[in-house]
Amino acid sequence: MEDLEFDRSLGINTVGTLELLNQSVHYNRYEATPYMAMDELFNQYELKKEDCIVDFGCGKGRVSFYVHNRFQLQTTGIEMNGRLYQDAMKNLESYTKRKKRKGFISFERCYAQEYEIQPEENRFYFFNPFSIQIFMKVVDNILQSVDRNKRTVDLILYYPTNEYIQFIENRTSFEFLDEVKIPELFDQNDNERFIIFRL
Repeated sequence: MEDLEFDRSLGINTVGTLELLNQSVHYNRYEATPYMAMDELFNQYELKKEDCIVDFGCGKGRVSFYVHNRFQLQTTGIEMNGRLYQDAMKNLESYTKRKKRKGFISFERCYAQEYEIQPEENRFYFFNPFSIQIFMKVVDNILQSVDRNKRTVDLILYYPTNEYIQFIENRTSFEFLDEVKIPELFDQNDNERFIIFRL
């Protein structure tokens, strides 16, 4: 199913990219994770009913809606851009009219490094939303949350940068868990993969 068709089935609009004018060098353009890629990931990576997903740099909310629709889990999208946040909220209104599911979807408009990690949140998703400096601060916030409330947490990186990977491997206690390649895309671009780290 093409991305546009999948969006329509969920009652949302997340297609396209968005270059933000006057944007800081710390934030990357909006581009949603392909549904094909998420299908591949979640066919191999198991989510349980008690898992709570946080998508940093969620844009219009595609990952949150996909996960909620497929698994009926609690999801939270974090977005600092007002236009994208409003698009996510509009999608939420449309999605909840069409889909009656268990679980809870929320979106927060704030900078990722200022988001307060909740004790129940244990799966953290990143599609290169921001610079390594912000990523380091977000991971530090996650680690502090784990110190306060012990639990197993995963970092899920799509299209991972070498900077992100090297930081996790060399400067944190997260360990490599799995790699999920996107068959239709990986042969053309070896960044088309997910890398999952677990603490």
